[in-house]
Amino acid sequence: MGANEVFNPNIKGEEKESLSHIKRVPGTKPTFTLSEIKKAIPPHCFERSLLRSFSYVVYDLLISSLLGYIAITYFHLLPSHLAYIAWPIYWILQGCILTGLWVVAHECGHHAFSDYQWIDDTVGLILHSALFVPYFSWKYSHRRHHSNIGCLDRDEVFVPKPKSQIPWYSMHLNNPPGRALSLAVKLLLGWPLYLTFNASGRPYDRFACHYDPYSPIYSDRERLHIYISDLGIFAATFVLYRVAITQGLAFVMSIYGVPLIFVNGFLVTITYLQHTHPSLPHYDSTEWEWLRGALVTVDRDYGILNKVFHNIADTHVAHHLVATIPHYHAMEATIAIKPILGEYYQFDSTPFYKALWREAGECLYVEPDEKGVFWFRNEF
Repeated sequence: MGANEVFNPNIKGEEKESLSHIKRVPGTKPTFTLSEIKKAIPPHCFERSLLRSFSYVVYDLLISSLLGYIAITYFHLLPSHLAYIAWPIYWILQGCILTGLWVVAHECGHHAFSDYQWIDDTVGLILHSALFVPYFSWKYSHRRHHSNIGCLDRDEVFVPKPKSQIPWYSMHLNNPPGRALSLAVKLLLGWPLYLTFNASGRPYDRFACHYDPYSPIYSDRERLHIYISDLGIFAATFVLYRVAITQGLAFVMSIYGVPLIFVNGFLVTITYLQHTHPSLPHYDSTEWEWLRGALVTVDRDYGILNKVFHNIADTHVAHHLVATIPHYHAMEATIAIKPILGEYYQFDSTPFYKALWREAGECLYVEPDEKGVFWFRNEF
């Protein structure tokens, strides 16, 4: 159990579904500063090792290749009833490993991979393009998320809405079948919908799309990089097309397509749970400050997947405070800053699948308890 466990594991059933027992993060301005937080972190945690970072790329690629080799070489030899078991196991395992590679590319976007920006961008572009992520496009919008996290007016993703802006049909989905349907859509389609249509993102005055170099998300000096990101997606598409021509569409979907669906689902799960919790406030522009916003996140426990996902979920508080710390130092940094953060540090050990179900039912919209400070609600 971590410090400031926000849900009591001894509370069960309907009582645990209630919002009343939750210990909220203080909505007041913190008394500590970012400088004090950085001073508490051991100096070596800020060091980026190119060799060590590449070792994680090689490790993940080796495991992914091994899983692919086993599936291609042996699954067709299995009796049909065993193949029906083997393929889903492969899809889940491969999806987990590829999510780890996605996280490494995410670190490249934060310049946490090495001391060389061009290496970070080259590795990030290759890895993210292979996973159908427009690297620079997402890097820039994600950077703005880090700059505006917790601000209802300027944050970039999973921006909660006030009750007055909730769609009319939301009240009809506030039940177990509706919650299951909402989660299914979020996990299966949430990531491509966000990249293509800015779903769950901040509102812009015109159509916003991560593939459009002239999207309002980007400035003029960033537009060339958006073209490069699109070329990366085009190259990945062309490779898959050539493979599909020679091996068939079913082969591409079985080996790559379905695992990619799991990657997208894990990505949405991780991001959603990092920033969606009844204990976390959000702020409008009158109250928001960067440090207050950076603390609007919660560390989660994914069990063995913590290591597979390179600790992106259980060290996310530290990541939002100092994004250039490599993942292999993030846990040590997290332990170091907990005494400084005190009640502002939040950790929830609820299994992620239970947390998904709970948050989807409890965190439906935000309303202010005081001027400029908003909290999640679920009553209609």
